[in-house]
Amino acid sequence: MNPRPHAREFAVYAYRAMKGSRTLHRAEPAVALRQPSRTPPLSILVVEDDLLLLRLNTELLSRASYRVDAAADGAAAWLALNTHNYDLLITDNDMPQVSGIELLKKLYAARMDLLVIMATGALPEEEFTRFPGIRPAATILKPFTFKEMLTTVEEVLRGAYNIVAAA
Repeated sequence: MNPRPHAREFAVYAYRAMKGSRTLHRAEPAVALRQPSRTPPLSILVVEDDLLLLRLNTELLSRASYRVDAAADGAAAWLALNTHNYDLLITDNDMPQVSGIELLKKLYAARMDLLVIMATGALPEEEFTRFPGIRPAATILKPFTFKEMLTTVEEVLRGAYNIVAAA
């Protein structure tokens, strides 16, 4: 079975948080992605309380041919997770109402089998040590480039769905 390419090349912006200010920098073109012919496309929930970063991550992943939903905090994410099926969850940790760690604990308690990437400013290693079952499939530290985000998403999904990145 040959996968049908759904990829488009496009320019992405790298998000950098520098001393509390937000700066956008133009980055090199993103890696073209190839997804298996699967209907509907893979579905991702992005959870981030920084609305600019939420919008940019959502747009980046949408342009990479993923179906993307967004939630501005863990409480909204939990509602979405109980309403829709997702292939991947990308979550920040330090958020109002329900933190990323609390969200992972809820997933674990509900026995939801979901791939998770934690994209955060500081990894909660103590929590991961105390509760090893909630450790995400991957972590990415802020500030990160969107190329780094796409690469991490590809690697996690490649492991689960055998998605191949185009050269």
